[in-house]
Amino acid sequence: MTLKVAIQMDPVESINIDTDSSFMMALEAQRRGHALWHYHPRDLALRGNKLFAKVRPMQVRRERGNHHSMGAAEVIDLSIMDLVLMRQDPPFDMAYITATHLLEHIHPKTLVVNDPAAVRNAPEKLFVTHFPDLMPPTVITSSRDEVLAARAEWKDIIVKPLFGNGGSGVFHVKPDDENLGALLETFTQLYREPIIVQKYLPEIRKGDKRIILIDGKPAGAVSRIPQDGEARANFHAGGSAGKTVLTKREQEICEAIGPTLRQQGLLFVGIDVIGDYLTEINVTSPTGIQEINRLDGSALEATLWDAMEARFAATR
Repeated sequence: MTLKVAIQMDPVESINIDTDSSFMMALEAQRRGHALWHYHPRDLALRGNKLFAKVRPMQVRRERGNHHSMGAAEVIDLSIMDLVLMRQDPPFDMAYITATHLLEHIHPKTLVVNDPAAVRNAPEKLFVTHFPDLMPPTVITSSRDEVLAARAEWKDIIVKPLFGNGGSGVFHVKPDDENLGALLETFTQLYREPIIVQKYLPEIRKGDKRIILIDGKPAGAVSRIPQDGEARANFHAGGSAGKTVLTKREQEICEAIGPTLRQQGLLFVGIDVIGDYLTEINVTSPTGIQEINRLDGSALEATLWDAMEARFAATR
């Protein structure tokens, strides 16, 4: 099977080839003989109901400072592609949402991974609320009174923006912290959306766990260990990677959400687990492939491409 694959992502010259999951997906596609093109979401144009993109043929290689080659740019009808990988990084804002609407004009004739409508309907911190038995005590609100009531009940809380990413804007507010009022004022000035308040889980001091699910099944996991004095374990926030295996509870979480992911066309998903609780379901541009590969001696990108090729064949 030889496919024409377009990757919708951020500028490829700026990626870190030692950590970037999209880079691994591109390398594996190339190894399988698939042809690659790159474009940025800003390069999309909808004319009537036909979606066009300004694309450039791309080759990748694991050479620092020389990891990609690009051909001449051309504007194409994106529906001539067999598969489009939606891999631009968050934030999950109106530009991101608009891109999902545009890609719906070619999907599923051209297979888009992940399904654009499902991505739009599954913001990571909201999607998890459909599995209330798996998540920590949580309130999503714009009401100051609701936030204060949650703090009165749980004492130790986490406050974070609804559409933040990479651990940005996450605050641990302790019972004796006097800054909650000022923090809420700041959030109100910065964000129009509600905020998330969650009961603080002390297990985070030992790290959280990123679990990769491919077509609804767990394919690998990595522990993310926070720095000393830090309540965030995200790699973007300085967390370090540690080898791990799934606990019985984590297997139960994967089994509970897997059928929904498969049904909605969410082939590549990264979930975050703290202790016994599912905290986020990442469907936009999941990461963690390279960290898991190094620790486990695996090749998750190959498993992912097996699943994408199977889904492509099944939809023809």
